[in-house]
Amino acid sequence: MAGHSKFKNIMYRKGAQDKKRSAMFSKLSREITVAARSGTPDPDMNPRLRAAVLAARAQSMPKDNIERAINKAAAAGGEDYEELRYEGFGPGGVSLIVEALTDNRNRTATNVRTIFSKNGGNLGASGSVSHGFERLGLITYPASAGNADTIFEAAIEAGAEDVQSSDDGHEIWTALDSLHEVARALEKSLGAPESAKLAWRPQTPVEVGEVDAGSLLKLIDALDDDDDVQTVWGNYEVPEQVMEKLG
Repeated sequence: MAGHSKFKNIMYRKGAQDKKRSAMFSKLSREITVAARSGTPDPDMNPRLRAAVLAARAQSMPKDNIERAINKAAAAGGEDYEELRYEGFGPGGVSLIVEALTDNRNRTATNVRTIFSKNGGNLGASGSVSHGFERLGLITYPASAGNADTIFEAAIEAGAEDVQSSDDGHEIWTALDSLHEVARALEKSLGAPESAKLAWRPQTPVEVGEVDAGSLLKLIDALDDDDDVQTVWGNYEVPEQVMEKLG
């Protein structure tokens, strides 16, 4: 696993972000709108909205796009998004949790089920895999934010529970109800994070071999490409040598 971020290994993303920029902005906008609608449209008073705006800024989303997404929350007759969670199994016995925001539950359920079945997976019932994960807060910083010791000291001082650093960056884990408190404290000492969100951390990671890794990553790619899917979490770890073979 040396040289590979555990977080990026858990929440896999394809490298060709430029080609997916429009879709990524669309998903970020949707989260901002839902967050603004769930509370006040002021990021300083709405922790979820603040986290969504920080994530958008980290991806260089234009300020106008962010403001438009916030304003859409107050618009009459706008889309009413529903938060859904799907649980299932991928190649190699991997457990996956799929989080979605949708204005059409039937469409999303059909799409997610089809993606699982076409890519060697099986969609399970609610609760079928989430018992193997912890629901925690996750704050991420780039490697440039500081060395491992500096980040660790700042994170513990801010009230974090665990810190994982690698060449790819830093992952700071918090208790579920202290995510935004810790994020605010860290922002004072380290600056704005790349992201601050609720996450699913696996209790027992599963190492995936070369035979299953390619199929698994195709499954996750296909889920990630769906417009309604916001995030895919899993309990898999792909060894560095396997990732290199897959290219």
